[in-house]
Amino acid sequence: MADILLITGMSGAGRSGAAAVLEDLGWYVIDNLPTSLVDTIVELVSKPGSGIDKLALVAGRQHLELLPKVSQLRADGHRVRLLFLDAADAALVKRYDATRRKHPLDGEAAGLVEAIVLERQLLEPVKTAADLVIDTTEMNVHQLKSKLLAAFDEGIDDHRLQLAVESFGFKHGLPIDADIVMDVRFLPNPHWDDALRPLTGHDPAVRDFVLERAQANDFLDRFEGLMLSLLPAYETEGKSYLTVAIGCTGGRHRSVAVAEELSQRLRDRGYAVRTGHRDLSR
Repeated sequence: MADILLITGMSGAGRSGAAAVLEDLGWYVIDNLPTSLVDTIVELVSKPGSGIDKLALVAGRQHLELLPKVSQLRADGHRVRLLFLDAADAALVKRYDATRRKHPLDGEAAGLVEAIVLERQLLEPVKTAADLVIDTTEMNVHQLKSKLLAAFDEGIDDHRLQLAVESFGFKHGLPIDADIVMDVRFLPNPHWDDALRPLTGHDPAVRDFVLERAQANDFLDRFEGLMLSLLPAYETEGKSYLTVAIGCTGGRHRSVAVAEELSQRLRDRGYAVRTGHRDLSR
């Protein structure tokens, strides 16, 4: 049976770019595939001697028709994952303005913004069902490649739940690809200490300021316990990826220190964890 990845998401969010990256990673990629041909392609790939064991299919316009296909392919014994690429509306508008391309729903809406809003509404069930959602709003092609490499690296046991812990700043907006969001703004803010303000949560002085407090340790103990009870349940339900977002005001101090500490605690428990810091350089 082939390892099948279905790539969908908002128009302009980077589906073709993701396809190119996956091709470099050794996947056999078919771009803009009509959903009606998915069964035929999978049947051909599954035949002995096809030489294809990793198949990535980039959805055409019939995104909503993917969900029944996912269920059917899984029932047939194939390993199927659904990747959804997303981006903020403002970023999508900027990309379309730069390329001067027409939006696929241009004829069904009054303008570009309305077409993006309509597509987002139509694709909400697909996004909800996705195994992995990637927000490409702030990503360049190299950052997208790193994200995909981390998610689909053959060196990782990708049959286990893959866990990502990401810090962010609330003033820059919520990460739209997060499954669980925790707010650590209840902790004292190093920003108000002149000596700590230029530093980040990676620096020992900031780390000590944030973590060497009873309330921080109490929070981490309780949240670690919650995660350890939830992760096996997510695995039982067949979830492949889980992103935990830790937020503070700016995303440079408290959230970074807490995200690093939580990641290490979960690694010590035997989980493979990727750690990222969305707003560290802002």
